[in-house]
Parts: sequence; structure tokens; C-alpha cells
Amino acid sequence: MLKSIFIGAAVASAAATGALAADFPQRPVQVVVPYSAGGSTDLSMRVVADTFERLFDGQMVVRNQPGGGGAIGSAAAVNARPDGYTLGAGAQGPLVIKPLIGGTNYQLDDVEFIGLYARSLQVMVACADAPFSDYDAFVEYAKDKAPQVGNSGAGGANQISAEAFADAAGISIESVPFNGSSEARTACIGGHIDAMVASPAEALAASEAGQMTPLFVMEDERMDLFPDTPTAVEKGVDFTWSSWKGVIGPKGMDEETLAWLREAVEKVANDEEFRKTLTDMGEFVVYEDSEAFEARARKDMETSKKVLEKLDMLGMNN
Repeated sequence: MLKSIFIGAAVASAAATGALAADFPQRPVQVVVPYSAGGSTDLSMRVVADTFERLFDGQMVVRNQPGGGGAIGSAAAVNARPDGYTLGAGAQGPLVIKPLIGGTNYQLDDVEFIGLYARSLQVMVACADAPFSDYDAFVEYAKDKAPQVGNSGAGGANQISAEAFADAAGISIESVPFNGSSEARTACIGGHIDAMVASPAEALAASEAGQMTPLFVMEDERMDLFPDTPTAVEKGVDFTWSSWKGVIGPKGMDEETLAWLREAVEKVANDEEFRKTLTDMGEFVVYEDSEAFEARARKDMETSKKVLEKLDMLGMNN
């Protein structure tokens, strides 16, 4: 009799889970992108949304909410109602770095990790009319005069990577924050700054059009997209850095909805058309489940903490 009760309960539980999964989503799922439209996080998330709608019978709406180096939009996602209908574009800067600087109403522990779908490699590029056009000239120039290096927001991942490289290379830079990477890119193309840290997706088209010149990549090895561009490592500077893109949500979602969302992100990330589209955009497409995603974020937080301590930025906004 007891065995029958357990079997019946298990069947009922499985049926309930299946029914919930089948019923979700019943309305559009909103994803908050914490940066302005046109940047790599925005562009890649729109491909996620398109793929989601193609693979599943549901709608995914991208909402841009920039400001605060990504903290405003990330807070909106992390503090949203935990029903699975408001998610966030998980980015390294606002999730890992901004809480260390302070002034956010969330911490990494408040984030529900759903899945990582791409890792964005970093490229330092020279802007239009810059007084340098290759790595050696850039470093030599920066020994005497600090070049203006644009980034997507004060305290964001791009600023940290640029400042960390400068420290490792023994040079000086002047960081110039913008309200999103698209604004930084516009300033770079217009010759209003000397350089910027860009993702391959941002740098590819502009470099092909002669609007930017790749100086070096922040990886151990050269990139296929920029085979003639050296790494900092091969130039004798022990420095690498990459950012990442994933889907996050608020804590408190029920297990069935969370499991459905995690499986959906995995299917999107492994979709052949999705992978080709993002690869053509210059992204390094790689899927990591929620556990691996969270582990990466926590490791990056430890690295960022050390960098921020050197820059006297740790807790500066508290």
C-alpha cells in the first residue's frame, strides 16, 4: 500500500511538472539588457530572443535599460517578480564588478544563474585619427602621454580590463566612460577618443571599414578574426581578459519554471543557426550550465576584487 502511494505521488508530481512546463510561457518573456541598443550584449540577446521564438511557442521581448554601468538594468532583472517572465542579460560588469565598487542594491548572491551562451573576447582598438596604429606604438605613446581610452560605463568590465592592462604593461591611460558601448563606438569612429576596448562583434565591421585599427587581443592566442593582431602575452605582458554573456533571473523562481528556462537556454545556445549567427558576429559561442556559469562569475569576482584594490576602487561608492 505504501509503495502504491509513493508511486502514485511520483506520477502525480511528474504530471504536474510536465503540465507546468507545457503551460510556460503563457505571455511574453521580457529580458532586460542593461546597456543601450546596438552594443554586443544587446545584439547577441536579440539573436537569443529570435531563436527562442523560433524554437518555442512563445515571445521574448528585449528591453534596454542602460545606466550606472549596467547596474540599473541588472537591478531591474534581479529584483523582478520571480515568475520567470522578467529575466536579465547577465553581463560581467554589472554582476561581478559593480557590487564590488558599491552603490548597488544587489549582490552576486541575489542572482539566479540560468545559462551562459557566449564569451566575448576583448580587443583594444585604435580610433580614427589616433596617434598610433599598432601595439608597439600604442605602448610607446602611453609611456609619455595617457591616451584617452573609451569604455561602456564607469566601473564596467571594459574599464577594468583597460586599467588592468595598463597596470600590467606599466603605462598610463585616461579612462573615458560612456553610457553604453554603442556611444563609445560612435566616439571612437568619430575620433573623439584615442582607443577603446571592444568586443570582436563591435570591432569587426568598423575595422573592415577602416574606422578602427585592432592593436592587440586580450587572449593567450591570436584570434581567427584578427590573425595579424598580436596578443599582449606574446608582447611580454602577462594579461588576459574576456567578458561573457548569459541569461539570469531573480532568486525565488519555482523549480519547474527555472528548470524549463535553463533547458530553453541550453537549446538556444546549441542551436546550429544560433551558433552560426553569433559566430559570424564575432562572438565565441560556448554554452555553460547554471553551475559552471556561477562558478565563472565567482572566479571573475575574485580577480576583479584584486584589480579594484590596486585601483583604489573597491567599495568606493558605499
